Amino acid sequence: MRKAAGIASAVWLGFVILHHLLTGRFWLWLIPDLIPPALYLAVPLTLLAVAGCRGRAALLAAGSLVLGATHGGLNPAALIAPGGPPPPGAVRVFSWNTEYWHQDDDPRAFYRFLTDQRADVYVLQEYLNWVGDRPREVADLAALRREFPGYHVAAAGELVTLSRFPVVAARPVVDPGGPSWQAAFDLAKILRTDLRIGASTLSVYNVHIPAQYVLNENPFTASFHTELRSRGERRDAQFGALLADLAANPSAALVSGDFNSTGAMGELRPLFDRLTSANTANRSIYPTSWYAGVLPLWQLDWTFTRGLNVHTSELRDPRGLSDHRAQSLTISVGRM
Repeated sequence: MRKAAGIASAVWLGFVILHHLLTGRFWLWLIPDLIPPALYLAVPLTLLAVAGCRGRAALLAAGSLVLGATHGGLNPAALIAPGGPPPPGAVRVFSWNTEYWHQDDDPRAFYRFLTDQRADVYVLQEYLNWVGDRPREVADLAALRREFPGYHVAAAGELVTLSRFPVVAARPVVDPGGPSWQAAFDLAKILRTDLRIGASTLSVYNVHIPAQYVLNENPFTASFHTELRSRGERRDAQFGALLADLAANPSAALVSGDFNSTGAMGELRPLFDRLTSANTANRSIYPTSWYAGVLPLWQLDWTFTRGLNVHTSELRDPRGLSDHRAQSLTISVGRM
């Protein structure tokens, strides 16, 4: 048993070292990146228990635990997250991947869920339907305006941002290069909407980074790896454009949506380094936002801020309307 534990500990440590070296740098690592972050804690702790916390196996397991702890999905900020109600005048933001709008749901229940949030700003992804193997445009902006009278609407491809505040400007961060909806769906994965809030401008980046996994493909075929590499390149292009736009933008910023990336993945590292995660105000020690079956083990939906105070942040039950939990937060412009 101890020999097997030693081998398993060595293999796992090698995996964790490779993860540090390759995540966010090598497209083929997008497949190992799919594992739940909790495994970076659960596996070495299990190996330590099997090894009886003694010997070479325990040493290797402890090493992988130290290296992987920051990738384990824990949110230590939950222990000191602020409590109590947000201050007067705080802006309520609601960000959600709707899972193909209300394609398979009752539209009345869908809009009731949205209006029940009473948010000032809505950041919505997957404003589309999916038919067969293709995305399809939906024409629901009139219904949105009817349900949200007085709100300003910005839309590009599958992204919609609603705001009580005036919209100063709105544009995709990556130019789709054509007027068609399909072109916008393919390339407009980040919609920047500048809002006028009092005397300040807030840039809201509505994000839906393309998923890295390839469904219904045999991983032992050349086409699988060609598509995986292409998806990696598309993801890199979106992340690169986002970082460049943020660097050139002097305004306060809120970057929110479905990143199809866990906190363990290297693509998010520059955002964690340059911006502040809204998880600092989330009181969950292990926040999750996406369900695989019935197991919510991944946080793929994130909000990052710059020049803002985040007072509250939580991931809400979507009432069966989506496989993604919704992000609900309150913010105010200007640092304390």
